[in-house]
Amino acid sequence: MIVNCAVYEHGRKLRDITIDEISDELAREGTFIWVGLLEPSVELIKKLQDEFGLHDLAVEDAYAAHQRPKLEEYGDHLFLVLQTAQLTEGDVIFGETHIFLGAHFVLSVRHGASRSYIKVREHCEAAPERLAKGPSYVLYSIMDFVVDNYQPIMDDLEMRFERFESDLFSRDSGTEHLQDLYQLKRQLIKLRSAAVPLLDICNQLLRFHSDIISKDGRVYYRDIYDHVARVTETSDRLREMVAAAMQVDLAQITIRQNEVVKRLAGWGAILAIPTMVFSLYGMNFKVMPELEWQWSYPTVLIGITLSCVYLYRRLHRLGWL
Repeated sequence: MIVNCAVYEHGRKLRDITIDEISDELAREGTFIWVGLLEPSVELIKKLQDEFGLHDLAVEDAYAAHQRPKLEEYGDHLFLVLQTAQLTEGDVIFGETHIFLGAHFVLSVRHGASRSYIKVREHCEAAPERLAKGPSYVLYSIMDFVVDNYQPIMDDLEMRFERFESDLFSRDSGTEHLQDLYQLKRQLIKLRSAAVPLLDICNQLLRFHSDIISKDGRVYYRDIYDHVARVTETSDRLREMVAAAMQVDLAQITIRQNEVVKRLAGWGAILAIPTMVFSLYGMNFKVMPELEWQWSYPTVLIGITLSCVYLYRRLHRLGWL
């Protein structure tokens, strides 16, 4: 459950520490602690709460998960919730990362589908001049990593839509096509719901919390804001195109149904001729002149056939058959 627990000074890692050493290291000047957890137990969360002095409500949210993306302030530390996303077998799976941020510590808690933050830590440790900015730079790195994972998913959804769009006027199975478009729209909405709240979070980090977010570190959050804005703009544009494609697909289904109705109506009109004539022969009239004529049946059958052929040609010329 403990992925990483280390102390840093002037942007360089001093050493890995245990949970019990956290409170002692927090008392030292010029250092900060970075702890990473993966689906921790209640006991571990409670122990870290005592070491860092975390708020009860934030700790409860971090353990229970299933939270919306948000930023909340609890005294001398911040609590952030980010939604992570992964593409698994064509489906977008979401997880959560909860972050506690203080002036001298950063604690991340991962739940569900999420890539490991080992690369984030390695990237930060490779740039000590930036890591020297403290926990605010760590927060930026984690948020940037989460947002960067949105873009490949958005690119994949765009490619899938292009395939659906190319098949829109060639496929006959409109119902299956409509289901694919609906699933794509559903995933776009979920991805947008994960990304949009980050705009407000970035705005708050840019404008407030100067005691935790250093002044020279705020420029990095503008970069995250731009990336999130690009994802949301692409999502909105693609969602409108998917909605238009669904309308086109529904219109095609209606057109095909109309074609079927026209064909049925045409054949019904053709069959109405022999039906009407044969129904006359079924009446019990005493005087029927054609009953005594030997060519009556051939004449009637030929007349019916010619009438049906004539009506068929007319309907075929009109596009009904």
